[in-house]
Amino acid sequence: MASAATCPSCSVTLDEVNVNTVQPVPCPVCATRILAQWFPAIMRSDNDATASRPSAVSDAVEASCFYHPAKQAAIVCENCGRFLCSLCDIELAGDHLCSHCIEAGKRKATLGHVEKSRTLWDEIALALSILPLLAWPVTVITAPATLFFVFRHWNRPLSIIPRTKIRYVLAVIFASLQIVGWTVFGYHLLT
Repeated sequence: MASAATCPSCSVTLDEVNVNTVQPVPCPVCATRILAQWFPAIMRSDNDATASRPSAVSDAVEASCFYHPAKQAAIVCENCGRFLCSLCDIELAGDHLCSHCIEAGKRKATLGHVEKSRTLWDEIALALSILPLLAWPVTVITAPATLFFVFRHWNRPLSIIPRTKIRYVLAVIFASLQIVGWTVFGYHLLT
């Protein structure tokens, strides 16, 4: 939920009953007459099902999205104050920002850490288990290294875009087969 409005005289937080009224109402503490208008999306919780997909502006009291005037505003950009529909809302470290503020923050380096890429440990592990097969003697070293990579990085985020852990599973299978092969080969050499 967005930050609440306060009384300009005594700074007390206004309740929902003191806003969006036709006539000015007295402040509950200092009795200053206040006419506060909120757009309805401020009073919606973040978990509200209607906030997940944008809907058309239904009447004159609803605010529209800055970028999509035909869509109903769901939240306010915490940096610039633009009304945003649920398509335009970008949540970054708990803040709700618009795309313009994200771009400006990246240019000015005021956003902090924005993750643009990740190391794809699952692809490294799979390559480490398959590529050494071209020079098979090195699999003595790369098969255990593959298992180390898989178990070390199993719980790390895979990619910025969602993907499965199938590459890790394949790497474990190939590395295990190589270790079994070396074990059988070593057993036959010794006997």
